[in-house]
Amino acid sequence: MTDAPAVSAPRTSVSARRGAPARQGTLREHNLRLVLSCVLDAAADPQEPPPSRADLASATGLTRGAVSALVDLLVSARLLVELAPAVAVRAGRPAVPLAPARGTVVGLGAEINVDYIGVLAVDLAGEVLAERTLAGDFRDSDPAVVLRRLAVLVGGVRAALAPEARVAGLCLALPGLVDRITGPLRLAPNLGWQDVDVVELLAPSPGLDGVPIRLANEANLAARAEARTGGAGQSFLYVSGEVGIGAAIVLDGEIFAGRHGWSGELGHTVVDQAGPRCTCGSFGCLEQYAGKDALLRAAGIDLAEPVAALVAAADAGDPAALAALARGGQALGVALANFVNLVDVESVVLGGVYAPLAPHLAAPVVAELRDRVLAAPWQDARVLVASAGSNAAMLGAGIAVLRTVVEDPSAWVPAPPD
Repeated sequence: MTDAPAVSAPRTSVSARRGAPARQGTLREHNLRLVLSCVLDAAADPQEPPPSRADLASATGLTRGAVSALVDLLVSARLLVELAPAVAVRAGRPAVPLAPARGTVVGLGAEINVDYIGVLAVDLAGEVLAERTLAGDFRDSDPAVVLRRLAVLVGGVRAALAPEARVAGLCLALPGLVDRITGPLRLAPNLGWQDVDVVELLAPSPGLDGVPIRLANEANLAARAEARTGGAGQSFLYVSGEVGIGAAIVLDGEIFAGRHGWSGELGHTVVDQAGPRCTCGSFGCLEQYAGKDALLRAAGIDLAEPVAALVAAADAGDPAALAALARGGQALGVALANFVNLVDVESVVLGGVYAPLAPHLAAPVVAELRDRVLAAPWQDARVLVASAGSNAAMLGAGIAVLRTVVEDPSAWVPAPPD
């Protein structure tokens, strides 16, 4: 089990106003969301102390009485918990800090990639409560077979949860073009999947009856996790290096998914028109130079070996490994320079297999950015290593589920009396 910052709306200080309180219509729903978001935002920031009811009243503009009533509802719904009272610095009742409840409401985050599938459960406090992964070769696989195997992993994760845990839904990360929210998956070249209605195939599985299912691109979800855990700032490009290469654009703290949710297919940008044919059917795509299989192949390492074998070879000074990473890093840098010239971001974050390879890969990437980015003489784009871990896409998927709880907490609290 691991800890990550609590799930939250786009991060702000608890002392900052989250918008004016509603005065009519959806008053209760709006203000529940306002109060819950403030508590989760504070929990997501290690520098921010847990807020009290008085802090929430100051941050939201609501009266203390209104805040207290809303907090009572959120505590009774097991979305928030009261911590031990803080030591009073002056006369009067000590403040009672508030925090996200642990283990009571969970989001299931799942991922299907070329060489593994996995599922984890994360709660509102950002704690990973259970996880299951299965290694395999899922190239040119049968979607129905793979999804049945994924459903078995989901059942294992759910069985590991405490009986009182309530599942808010499941979000599945996929390496390809996913129509917004529920799909279908239009294309995942490395899986060999095209126009697959993933939700229709997965929903009837045992253990998923009645569980809301949503889909998203794996790089977008990994970037969502990175935005909670990393120091890349509010606008960055997250690059997910696997067999394929995905990317996610984060602007002002939010994922820019594009009109259909298809943005970020960095691996299929062309770096050499005369290059080799790609799995997508085009020629000279970045994936053929800097994807995991391309790097292993160029280094003379069996494709069945983990990326750790390439790291070890490079660390030992193996000439073929170093040459493969130099060539791959150069191609990656060219593609990233094109992106930075088009979209002005402050940082590039190397995730997936690029994180452990960064000591050997970052230098050629930085060199290309400095040579090719028009604004480089005035402002370098920072190249950072992802900090969200190897399960970033799954974690981001679970966070995406829990954001639906944050956006509509009224669905989880007792209904008001008639």
